[in-house]
Amino acid sequence: MQVILLEKVVNLGNLGDVVKVKDGYARNFLIPQRKARRATTAAVAEFEVKRAELEKIAAEKLAAATAQGEKLAGQSLQISQKAGVDGRLFGSVTNGDIAQVLAKQGFDVEKSQIRLPNGPLKTTGDHTVSVALHTDVVIDVTIAVIGEQA
Repeated sequence: MQVILLEKVVNLGNLGDVVKVKDGYARNFLIPQRKARRATTAAVAEFEVKRAELEKIAAEKLAAATAQGEKLAGQSLQISQKAGVDGRLFGSVTNGDIAQVLAKQGFDVEKSQIRLPNGPLKTTGDHTVSVALHTDVVIDVTIAVIGEQA
């Protein structure tokens, strides 16, 4: 299916690109999330009319994400979990746990924006986690997992 991208999509294209994607990806993700639209002749003409407005909105989102990224850069968070003597956690620290700690500190971050490269954190110590505030703004945050004795 041919779609017009209404915003930048990772590994797909930028605003205004007409790309060919699988039908299910377009119908189930891109179109419902308002990230793309079917590339009909009428839709392409309508997009060209609204192009400047969409670019302005995209630039504002990028500026807001950059500003939040500057505040978030270099942050070190502490999360305590129950752990055994050997430093392994009884549970794990997930991206939802990290999002809650960031929300308590005043950062508006969704759990889907937190990237855990090796899966959930299962040991105590310092771990580096990426927070993708925007497709172009990815910030590294240090998570210090502190073990509580059970």
